[in-house]
Amino acid sequence: MELAYYSDYAVRLVNSEEPGRNKDTLTSVEAVRALFGGSSQAARRATDSDVTRFRSVRARLRAVFEAADGGDETLAVSLLNSLLMEFPVSPQISGHDDRDDNGNPLWHMHLADHPSNATSGYAAIAAMGLAFHLTEHGVDRLGLCEAAPCRNAYLDTSTNRSRRYCSDRCATRANVAAYRARKRLETDRSASTGRAAETAQRSRANGER
Repeated sequence: MELAYYSDYAVRLVNSEEPGRNKDTLTSVEAVRALFGGSSQAARRATDSDVTRFRSVRARLRAVFEAADGGDETLAVSLLNSLLMEFPVSPQISGHDDRDDNGNPLWHMHLADHPSNATSGYAAIAAMGLAFHLTEHGVDRLGLCEAAPCRNAYLDTSTNRSRRYCSDRCATRANVAAYRARKRLETDRSASTGRAAETAQRSRANGER
């Protein structure tokens, strides 16, 4: 499993809450376990106490995205370093059952699950994955959706660093809203021009009397 994969852990956790919509799906131990995806062994360690702890880590990860989205690279790195220090990772070389065409193991780096509790394990993996993505691709690749009120986190993997929305749905919604705003402005301008022309015409007519 490549280290870049783990950055999605951070995105999944941050996006379990949508402050602009007053929506929070992280309300139970089942929701905590679902964040682990296929990592069932780690998920089984989750308890009710992890709900509060996960929310605390989520707020700190969102702060990283907010700093990056606001152009404050130093703050983003500092906040992420704080998480890395508090939740250290345990890297291991792993091959699992994957083999190449010659039957040799396909070795790769794997972040081992933290043994103490579910929050520590998840936070360590999420922070390390995000750190890898940041150092490999740049702080400006961490963004927050511009389609208000969404503000979901995303990782920009576009070739020209042009991503602005967390999903195609938000991009479409924003484009439709922008189109409607332009049409309203054009209508208002047309109406204003018409009223101005009508006023000028009345003025000329009054002057000719």
